[in-house]
Amino acid sequence: MKNFILLFSLIGLFVSCADNNHTCEVQTNGFITGSDQTIMMGSQATVEVFKKFDAAWAVRDYETLKAHIGSGSFIHDDGTITTNGEEFVAKIDNSYQASLETGEDWGWTTNFAYSVKPSASNDPENTNTQGEWVNARFTGADGAVYEEWYQFVEGKLINWSSAKRELTKAEELKE
Repeated sequence: MKNFILLFSLIGLFVSCADNNHTCEVQTNGFITGSDQTIMMGSQATVEVFKKFDAAWAVRDYETLKAHIGSGSFIHDDGTITTNGEEFVAKIDNSYQASLETGEDWGWTTNFAYSVKPSASNDPENTNTQGEWVNARFTGADGAVYEEWYQFVEGKLINWSSAKRELTKAEELKE
């Protein structure tokens, strides 16, 4: 009798653990004004593309940068807009050269980066579902904080914006 109970217990355990038909709901939150979309986490693969882009920028490897930039809208922290790799690289190199002339520190520490993407939309007019977006924060050698958004599609940057602000007192105390 004990063997039958043990056998049925084991069969019950196997049957209960064999339920692989679980469907997990994709976690989203937030909203996008004027659409039915929410925000989802993106992939580590897109963060890796960003890391390559950031590393190339840090060593001024402009050919690698241009290879990762498509046509798009790239809004620099001073309000300048560039639209392709050549313009983008010319703008950032001008900033680098200006820092050399004035003796300003140049460079940054990347504080964090993560990838997100909009959920699918029922509206065919919504084209923002291309690729994924990386949000990154940097602390510049000049002490400023940079908040940036990068939209990558198939390894190419198609949208970018940068905003600059000063460190807050609380941030200064952490360093």
